[in-house]
Amino acid sequence: MPVDVVVERRVRRPRTVVAAFATDPANDTRWIGALTSVRVLTDGPFGVGSRVERVAAFIGKRIEYVNEVVEHRPGERLVMRSVRAPFPMTVTYEFEGDDDASSVARIRAAGDPEGVYRLAAPLLAAMVRRGIARDLATLQRVLEGTGA
Repeated sequence: MPVDVVVERRVRRPRTVVAAFATDPANDTRWIGALTSVRVLTDGPFGVGSRVERVAAFIGKRIEYVNEVVEHRPGERLVMRSVRAPFPMTVTYEFEGDDDASSVARIRAAGDPEGVYRLAAPLLAAMVRRGIARDLATLQRVLEGTGA
């Protein structure tokens, strides 16, 4: 059973500011709660082909995975697919809104769990949805200056 979760949140900051912060791997541990470390594995500017290693705590386990950027439209959209992970996943960040005051940040996580994760797909989807919702709330707090 595939997992396909979409969560969005309005942030009272310009779209370009929200997108720039959320798509910079250097900021990931500031707003993505499960992450304990992030490291860009490729040289040069961040964009299509860049690989990012992430270490997370999920379901009480340490999980290491590597995502590769497959689409990057600064200020609008970032798509990453896992190239090393417990199960294949594609994560899409999208940003909408004007550049004056407010925007919508949307994250979609989709994949086809394998092994033991496949058996727990409905529970996994619910956990992913809650995690993304918490992360977007943290992103909002950080960018709106209401605490971390």
